[in-house]
Amino acid sequence: MRVSIHKNISDPKRFRQQLLSWAQQFREVVFLDSNSYTQQYSSFDFILAVDAFTSLKTDYFNAFEDLKQYQQNTKDWLFGYLSYDLKNDIEALSSENFDGLDFPDLFFFQPKKIFLLKENQLEIQYLLFCDDEVEEDFEAIEKEPIDVFESVNKLEIKQRVPKDLYVQKVQKMLEHIQIGDMYEANFCMEFYAENAIINPLEKFQKLNEISQAPFSVFFKNNKQYLLSASPERYLKKVGETIISQPIKGTSKRFLDLEEDENSKRHLENDSKERAENIMITDLVRNDLSHTAQKGSVAVTELCGIYSFLQVHQMISTVTSKIDPQYSAIDVLKTTFPMGSMTGAPKISVMKIIENLEETKRGLYSGAVGYFTPESDFDFNVVIRSILYNQENNYVSFSVGSAITAQSIPEKEYEECLLKAKAMHEVLK
Repeated sequence: MRVSIHKNISDPKRFRQQLLSWAQQFREVVFLDSNSYTQQYSSFDFILAVDAFTSLKTDYFNAFEDLKQYQQNTKDWLFGYLSYDLKNDIEALSSENFDGLDFPDLFFFQPKKIFLLKENQLEIQYLLFCDDEVEEDFEAIEKEPIDVFESVNKLEIKQRVPKDLYVQKVQKMLEHIQIGDMYEANFCMEFYAENAIINPLEKFQKLNEISQAPFSVFFKNNKQYLLSASPERYLKKVGETIISQPIKGTSKRFLDLEEDENSKRHLENDSKERAENIMITDLVRNDLSHTAQKGSVAVTELCGIYSFLQVHQMISTVTSKIDPQYSAIDVLKTTFPMGSMTGAPKISVMKIIENLEETKRGLYSGAVGYFTPESDFDFNVVIRSILYNQENNYVSFSVGSAITAQSIPEKEYEECLLKAKAMHEVLK
């Protein structure tokens, strides 16, 4: 049981900074920020959850069943992540590639303290045994100084796959398409730095400032961090309604208004980009049908164009109504990993990209989010993100693009560099 207290916040932007700074004292932190991005499926401007009362940490084996038991027994707010490698729990797959980060495959926790802001209205929810700390904590947050950071050191960012090898690998993927093994695949590569010492909060604030994405995340589990500026929702559940919003299709932003508008229009009319998006939208429709009431799967928006600070994106929205015989975890298990980060047909593609990629994906291209006490949920797609293991001083970020029969390897490489720009800028 939780105590709920409401406060009016006169300066939400300042309070957000103070709250996030105050949160750093805790071992477990999840901060989800919509950056005031207005869209019809947004529930909060931001949520902060800290300090685990209970938690679940596991590898991929039997992970979804463990999560189902944990979520159904707790019947409370849970925050955490699903890593890409949970695919191995769903299908006969494996992940053998190099992993410099060493994060658990799945981690969720039941927080003692939650803060939810919508416009100027703050809701504070504390578990009953610590509700006497609310006023003391609130006073401490309001007194928290706004941090001014100095960079710790310069990082040498390395590229796991050089351009010539990347081109060879994409050509190999095109051969797979030509012989019918697949018709679209999301192919990713890693950038990394060793012996890296960074201030995670500083890097998150810089990344968030230059991206202002609607599914941004600061995640901390002891010495493991995710700093995410994700523009993409994986899946949301509200009552019986399920919402998925896959992104496929990217174009540059320009300072010149006419150039920028031309880039946006070109994306909207680009047959290759539209084909990518439509193929994944169809895959998502199929995934949702496994747990949907008959006839309830619908594409409510196809190939919509949305502008973010770094790029223009093509986004579709697919919805369904969950059949009462299925649980919230069933919906996640039958749609994971998300189609936008795999390709189609999904299982064949996951085998091919495992063979051609050099790095284990881990939390990258997984999902971070939360469950409510009512078994609703909201999860992002972990892209445009920096991962950091403070224990072994390893920093990593990965980017990818969709490979189809129309792909030109050199252009796919340029798209990857465009997506990597914000993370490069923040780290260097």
